[in-house]
Amino acid sequence: MNPNKALWEKGDFTAIAALMRQSGEALAKSLEITPLMQVLDLGCGDGTTAVPLARLGAAVVGIDIARNLVDAGNKRAAEAGLSRLKFQEGDACSLQGVEDHSFDLALSIFGAMFAPKPFDVAREMVRVTKPGGRIVMGNWIPNDPTSFVSQLLKISSSFMPPPPEGFVSPMTWGVDSHVIERFGQAGVPKEKISMVKDTYHFISPDKSPAQVIDSFKRFYGPTMNAFEAAQQSGKTEDLHKQLLELAQSQNTSTGAGTSIPATFLRVTVSL
Repeated sequence: MNPNKALWEKGDFTAIAALMRQSGEALAKSLEITPLMQVLDLGCGDGTTAVPLARLGAAVVGIDIARNLVDAGNKRAAEAGLSRLKFQEGDACSLQGVEDHSFDLALSIFGAMFAPKPFDVAREMVRVTKPGGRIVMGNWIPNDPTSFVSQLLKISSSFMPPPPEGFVSPMTWGVDSHVIERFGQAGVPKEKISMVKDTYHFISPDKSPAQVIDSFKRFYGPTMNAFEAAQQSGKTEDLHKQLLELAQSQNTSTGAGTSIPATFLRVTVSL
């Protein structure tokens, strides 16, 4: 099996996506969607941004490499009565069956950044977007102390074996120069690319930081792999301690629940 597919089918990302719904809706509203706009949500999960985009009137195709998330997305669309929203399986590195210049907006929020061939991802996103259209990406920023998932992945990777030769870290999508280089090779001049720091929130009114970390441990592929590796080396307790300290230190909720702001790089490409 494709290792990336195996990673994202390993757990149940819908449990993590439940913490991201409010920010997904806010981000969708910020995109200035107009009725009948054709939108691609790449690495869509179960529809954290695709569902609110469809509610705003767009015709949305969500593509994800994980079959379980595609099924969950189609179930959400059916339950919400969103007939112009469909989810399908696909690989961000090679969008087979997707025609050139199909979409007014190609969107990927913390999705396509995890695909293993970033130059192919940039090329494909440019290929399927209409001239005059937009590409918008949300990418975690490496080593940013205010980027919760960036820090979570950094801690997790420190318990893992070294990555295979040729591995390109998904975090490189959070670096301006890499973004410019990748879209540049796809034919986009750098003056057509803008980047700003934005904030996403992981919110649960009824889960403590410890319970949030437990969700990542049980359902988030990269963290699941880290705990498996830590168990083999006898360092499970150390990994859990570091992740819990991270969540507790970044939690801004004054009640019993959790609210963790997470900085990310918002990339907009104008074609």
